[in-house]
Amino acid sequence: MAVKNEREYRTIALTEFRASEEPDSYVVEGYATTFDDPYVLWEYDGVEYKEQIDKGAFSDADMKDVVFLYNHDGMVFARTRNKSVELSIDDHGLKVKADLGLTSAAREMYETIKAGLVDAMSWAFTIRKEKYDKDKHLRTITKVKKVYDVSAVSFPANPATEISARSFVDGVINEEKAERLDLAKKRLRLKTKM
Repeated sequence: MAVKNEREYRTIALTEFRASEEPDSYVVEGYATTFDDPYVLWEYDGVEYKEQIDKGAFSDADMKDVVFLYNHDGMVFARTRNKSVELSIDDHGLKVKADLGLTSAAREMYETIKAGLVDAMSWAFTIRKEKYDKDKHLRTITKVKKVYDVSAVSFPANPATEISARSFVDGVINEEKAERLDLAKKRLRLKTKM
Protein backbone atom coordinates (compact mmCIF):
# COMPACT_ATOMS: atom_id res chain seq x y z
CA MET A 1 0.00 0.00 0.00
CA ALA A 2 1.35 3.42 -0.92
CA VAL A 3 2.15 5.74 1.97
CA LYS A 4 0.54 9.17 1.80
CA ASN A 5 2.21 12.13 3.46
CA GLU A 6 -1.08 13.51 4.72
CA ARG A 7 -1.40 14.45 8.35
CA GLU A 8 -3.25 11.81 10.34
CA TYR A 9 -4.81 11.99 13.79
CA ARG A 10 -5.28 9.24 16.37
CA THR A 11 -6.94 9.48 19.73
CA ILE A 12 -6.45 7.22 22.70
CA ALA A 13 -8.56 7.32 25.83
CA LEU A 14 -6.31 6.61 28.76
CA THR A 15 -6.89 6.91 32.43
CA GLU A 16 -3.14 7.46 32.59
CA PHE A 17 -3.57 10.99 31.21
CA ARG A 18 -3.63 13.09 34.31
CA ALA A 19 -2.68 16.30 36.03
CA SER A 20 0.43 15.84 38.14
CA GLU A 21 0.72 17.00 41.70
CA GLU A 22 3.87 19.09 41.22
CA PRO A 23 3.54 22.15 43.45
CA ASP A 24 3.22 25.62 41.85
CA SER A 25 2.92 24.26 38.33
CA TYR A 26 0.34 23.03 35.86
CA VAL A 27 1.92 19.83 34.57
CA VAL A 28 -0.03 17.11 32.77
CA GLU A 29 1.21 13.78 31.54
CA GLY A 30 0.08 10.71 29.72
CA TYR A 31 0.53 8.71 26.51
CA ALA A 32 -0.29 10.04 23.06
CA THR A 33 -0.11 6.49 21.69
CA THR A 34 0.83 2.99 22.79
CA PHE A 35 2.89 0.31 21.06
CA ASP A 36 1.86 -3.04 19.61
CA ASP A 37 -1.67 -2.55 20.89
CA PRO A 38 -4.08 -2.93 17.93
CA TYR A 39 -7.11 -0.65 17.85
CA VAL A 40 -10.03 -0.64 15.43
CA LEU A 41 -9.75 2.03 12.74
CA TRP A 42 -12.94 1.15 10.95
CA GLU A 43 -15.47 -1.63 10.65
CA TYR A 44 -16.88 -2.44 7.22
CA ASP A 45 -19.17 -5.27 6.23
CA GLY A 46 -18.46 -7.13 9.49
CA VAL A 47 -14.67 -6.84 9.14
CA GLU A 48 -12.64 -4.85 11.67
CA TYR A 49 -9.71 -3.01 10.12
CA LYS A 50 -7.13 -2.39 12.81
CA GLU A 51 -3.95 -0.42 13.27
CA GLN A 52 -1.03 -0.49 15.66
CA ILE A 53 2.15 1.48 16.20
CA ASP A 54 5.42 -0.46 16.12
CA LYS A 55 7.86 0.03 19.03
CA GLY A 56 10.52 1.33 16.65
CA ALA A 57 8.22 3.75 14.81
CA PHE A 58 9.71 6.88 16.40
CA SER A 59 13.40 6.02 15.90
CA ASP A 60 13.86 8.58 13.08
CA ALA A 61 10.77 10.72 13.61
CA ASP A 62 11.00 14.50 13.50
CA MET A 63 9.86 15.63 16.94
CA LYS A 64 11.83 18.87 17.11
CA ASP A 65 8.87 21.23 17.35
CA VAL A 66 5.80 19.48 18.73
CA VAL A 67 3.10 21.59 20.34
CA PHE A 68 0.60 20.68 23.07
CA LEU A 69 -2.92 21.82 22.14
CA TYR A 70 -6.52 21.28 23.12
CA ASN A 71 -8.47 19.38 20.43
CA HIS A 72 -5.67 19.96 17.86
CA ASP A 73 -6.65 23.59 17.62
CA GLY A 74 -6.27 27.02 19.12
CA MET A 75 -3.88 28.13 21.80
CA VAL A 76 -0.48 26.51 22.16
CA PHE A 77 -0.08 25.52 25.81
CA ALA A 78 3.44 24.09 25.52
CA ARG A 79 6.02 22.99 22.94
CA THR A 80 9.17 20.93 22.66
CA ARG A 81 11.16 23.80 21.18
CA ASN A 82 11.12 25.70 24.50
CA LYS A 83 11.27 22.46 26.50
CA SER A 84 7.82 22.85 28.07
CA VAL A 85 6.82 19.56 26.39
CA GLU A 86 8.91 16.46 26.99
CA LEU A 87 8.35 13.48 24.70
CA SER A 88 9.88 10.16 25.63
CA ILE A 89 9.65 6.66 24.26
CA ASP A 90 9.32 3.80 26.71
CA ASP A 91 8.12 0.20 26.42
CA HIS A 92 4.49 1.33 26.64
CA GLY A 93 4.40 4.13 24.05
CA LEU A 94 4.97 7.81 23.34
CA LYS A 95 4.89 9.50 26.74
CA VAL A 96 4.05 13.17 27.03
CA LYS A 97 4.79 15.49 29.92
CA ALA A 98 3.69 19.08 29.39
CA ASP A 99 4.13 22.11 31.62
CA LEU A 100 1.17 24.24 30.56
CA GLY A 101 2.66 27.42 32.02
CA LEU A 102 1.16 29.75 34.59
CA THR A 103 -1.48 31.55 32.55
CA SER A 104 -5.17 31.58 33.46
CA ALA A 105 -5.90 29.44 30.37
CA ALA A 106 -3.26 26.92 31.55
CA ARG A 107 -4.85 26.79 35.00
CA GLU A 108 -8.29 26.19 33.45
CA MET A 109 -6.96 23.39 31.21
CA TYR A 110 -5.08 21.83 34.14
CA GLU A 111 -8.17 21.91 36.37
CA THR A 112 -10.31 20.42 33.59
CA ILE A 113 -7.86 17.53 33.21
CA LYS A 114 -7.48 17.13 36.97
CA ALA A 115 -11.27 16.89 37.34
CA GLY A 116 -11.34 14.08 34.76
CA LEU A 117 -13.46 16.06 32.30
CA VAL A 118 -10.75 15.74 29.63
CA ASP A 119 -9.11 12.33 29.88
CA ALA A 120 -7.94 11.46 26.39
CA MET A 121 -4.94 12.33 24.28
CA SER A 122 -4.46 12.50 20.55
CA TRP A 123 -1.55 13.15 18.23
CA ALA A 124 -1.12 14.48 14.69
CA PHE A 125 1.55 12.88 12.50
CA THR A 126 2.66 11.80 9.06
CA ILE A 127 3.85 8.31 8.16
CA ARG A 128 7.17 7.38 6.57
CA LYS A 129 6.62 3.61 6.39
CA GLU A 130 3.85 1.12 7.07
CA LYS A 131 2.94 -2.48 6.39
CA TYR A 132 -0.40 -4.21 6.03
CA ASP A 133 -1.31 -7.80 6.97
CA LYS A 134 -4.26 -8.77 4.74
CA ASP A 135 -5.11 -11.87 6.76
CA LYS A 136 -5.43 -9.97 10.01
CA HIS A 137 -6.65 -6.71 8.41
CA LEU A 138 -3.92 -5.01 10.43
CA ARG A 139 -1.99 -1.90 9.45
CA THR A 140 1.26 -1.43 11.35
CA ILE A 141 2.91 1.98 11.30
CA THR A 142 6.59 1.10 11.35
CA LYS A 143 8.08 4.59 10.85
CA VAL A 144 6.58 7.94 11.76
CA LYS A 145 7.89 10.79 9.62
CA LYS A 146 6.88 13.76 11.78
CA VAL A 147 4.86 14.44 14.92
CA TYR A 148 3.07 17.81 14.72
CA ASP A 149 1.14 17.99 17.95
CA VAL A 150 -0.05 16.13 20.99
CA SER A 151 -3.42 17.24 22.26
CA ALA A 152 -5.73 16.88 25.18
CA VAL A 153 -9.08 15.99 23.60
CA SER A 154 -12.68 16.01 24.77
CA PHE A 155 -13.88 13.04 22.74
CA PRO A 156 -11.83 9.91 22.01
CA ALA A 157 -13.40 9.50 18.56
CA ASN A 158 -12.89 12.83 16.84
CA PRO A 159 -13.91 13.54 13.23
CA ALA A 160 -10.31 14.01 12.09
CA THR A 161 -9.43 10.53 13.30
CA GLU A 162 -12.40 9.03 11.53
CA ILE A 163 -11.65 10.82 8.25
CA SER A 164 -8.00 9.78 8.10
CA ALA A 165 -8.81 6.24 9.19
CA ARG A 166 -11.58 5.97 6.62
CA SER A 167 -9.26 7.18 3.88
CA PHE A 168 -6.78 4.38 4.62
CA VAL A 169 -9.45 1.72 5.04
CA ASP A 170 -11.27 2.74 1.85
CA GLY A 171 -8.06 2.10 -0.08
CA VAL A 172 -7.60 -1.31 1.54
CA ILE A 173 -11.23 -2.27 0.99
CA ASN A 174 -11.02 -1.28 -2.69
CA GLU A 175 -7.83 -3.33 -3.13
CA GLU A 176 -9.38 -6.37 -1.46
CA LYS A 177 -12.56 -6.07 -3.57
CA ALA A 178 -10.47 -5.83 -6.76
CA GLU A 179 -8.46 -8.92 -5.74
CA ARG A 180 -11.65 -10.91 -5.00
CA LEU A 181 -13.17 -9.83 -8.33
CA ASP A 182 -9.99 -10.78 -10.19
CA LEU A 183 -9.93 -14.17 -8.46
CA ALA A 184 -13.61 -14.76 -9.32
CA LYS A 185 -12.90 -13.92 -12.98
CA LYS A 186 -9.98 -16.36 -13.07
CA ARG A 187 -12.13 -19.11 -11.56
CA LEU A 188 -14.88 -18.44 -14.08
CA ARG A 189 -12.35 -18.65 -16.96
CA LEU A 190 -11.08 -21.97 -15.60
CA LYS A 191 -14.61 -23.36 -15.36
CA THR A 192 -15.47 -22.29 -18.92
CA LYS A 193 -12.29 -23.98 -20.25
CA MET A 194 -13.24 -27.30 -18.67
